[in-house]
Amino acid sequence: MMRSMFSGVSGLRVHQSKMDVIGNNISNVNTVAFKSGRVTFEQVFSQTLQGASAPDPISGRGGTNPMQIGLGVGIASVDTIMTNGSVQRTDNPTDLAIEGDGFFIVKGGSTDTFRFTRAGNFGIDKVGNLVTAGGLNVYGWQAYTREADGTYVFDTEAELEPINLYMDDTNNNKKIISAKATTNAVISG
Repeated sequence: MMRSMFSGVSGLRVHQSKMDVIGNNISNVNTVAFKSGRVTFEQVFSQTLQGASAPDPISGRGGTNPMQIGLGVGIASVDTIMTNGSVQRTDNPTDLAIEGDGFFIVKGGSTDTFRFTRAGNFGIDKVGNLVTAGGLNVYGWQAYTREADGTYVFDTEAELEPINLYMDDTNNNKKIISAKATTNAVISG
């Protein structure tokens, strides 16, 4: 009797975990670059009540299968589903999206280690670096050559650098717009 209760309780527990993952998926439906999760189950253990027996050629009787009782269920894995989400138009020129495989490389904060993200809602900091909404610098390979057909080839063997939109170190192409004083203003209403 107790064995059946333990099996039933293990089923309730893993289904609660599945509901938690589903709830997390629903609550993050509008989160930029969120990847949903999926729970898979597995049998925990089985107790063998009777082993298998071979057929008896003398009596002509067939063999018997083993008898096992499952002792419950557990979580095999919580997988992250890495399919592409929908791309939304934002009219922000620094918002980017990745189609297919790949991640943006970001770095900064207290750990100062490289991290990977698919969230492309970027901005520009005061010195021209491309940054995430959380202020991490977006990194990439800035050393490149322009081919005759107009395509660019990036040197992926070079060291990663923060992407700076105001300055191109390779070709010395600075894109800084100097400020101008306002000469007049029109207020209407």
